Amino acid sequence: MGLLTIGAFAKASRLSPKALRLYDELGLLPPARVDAVTGYRLYAPEQLERARLVAWLRRLGMPLARIQRVCALDAGPAAQEIRTFWAQVEADTAARRDLATFLVDHLSRKESAMPTTAAPLEIRYAALSDKGLVRESNQDTAYAGAHLLAVADGYGSQGAPASAAAVDVFKRLEADGIPAGSLLDVLEDAVEEARRAVHGVTGSVTGGVSGTGSPDGGVGTTLTAMLWTGSQLALVHIGDSRVYLLRGGELHRITHDHTLVQSMVDDGRLDAEEAASHPQRSLLVRALGPGADVTPDLRLHDPRPGDRYLLCSDGLSTVAPIGEIHRILSGVAEPERAVRALVALANDSGGPDNVSCVVADVVEARG
Repeated sequence: MGLLTIGAFAKASRLSPKALRLYDELGLLPPARVDAVTGYRLYAPEQLERARLVAWLRRLGMPLARIQRVCALDAGPAAQEIRTFWAQVEADTAARRDLATFLVDHLSRKESAMPTTAAPLEIRYAALSDKGLVRESNQDTAYAGAHLLAVADGYGSQGAPASAAAVDVFKRLEADGIPAGSLLDVLEDAVEEARRAVHGVTGSVTGGVSGTGSPDGGVGTTLTAMLWTGSQLALVHIGDSRVYLLRGGELHRITHDHTLVQSMVDDGRLDAEEAASHPQRSLLVRALGPGADVTPDLRLHDPRPGDRYLLCSDGLSTVAPIGEIHRILSGVAEPERAVRALVALANDSGGPDNVSCVVADVVEARG
């Protein structure tokens, strides 16, 4: 078969002549020959495979610069690049879905706001952090106050000041209060301020997104916080610290780990058992740190009297059986005793990491 005109090639490849001219200018899909007299672009039949790949990648929404990289790769690496791109798309979509849910809930509550006769609620709380049995220092920060519950798990050479800096930013919201009408803006601003604060304390230390014990030199922190507005708890979550809710005797995890291994579970490439023993189970894909994706999960929770919330670093969740965590949360009445029991549980399980716990009970306010 001879060379194809741009019209014939466009039809065969399902790319428009306009797109083909653009891809020629970008060097992505240059024609096999350009007629010296007419200037017509002519394409070789063997270029159809690349053209069809470009067309499909455009339908995926992949940027042209990234398509150029994919087309320059062999089949195996190209497939991996597409897989990585799509994982990022799904993560972005999930973040937008969470934001949409947050906005719908927030605006719906404003629309239906009316005086209530229900008894006002408050939280009773306790926080405890421990370096564990193996680590030389504690890079976690745990905090509990009348309006803020927070756990941050620092990593890298400046992990301790990074986690403290992130939590310190959110502590200011306790003093300033949280106007209901600007809740989302307040949370977004606080996350950005925390990012800058962490970057400030990490200084010139650089590196990719990391996890505890990772070799790439990453520095930063996770951040999981709940802000009490007086009637709701607003959740801000980045990383792999967790929040559990004990309600009606049942324990529910209400956060999603931002780790490479969790993304592999979400993609169906690992099951839960494989994930628990995976050597990269602590490698973060979102964190507060240089070069990291700092997009937070944001949610609103309607507390009920009798609810108990647990915020914890992975020093508890990755070593202690969930049944034992459930047993302590169900059976130990006072938050102060509960956090001590949970830290002891982590250390009895080997204490390989720093461990931080915050327990908060939702109760009717005292008159």
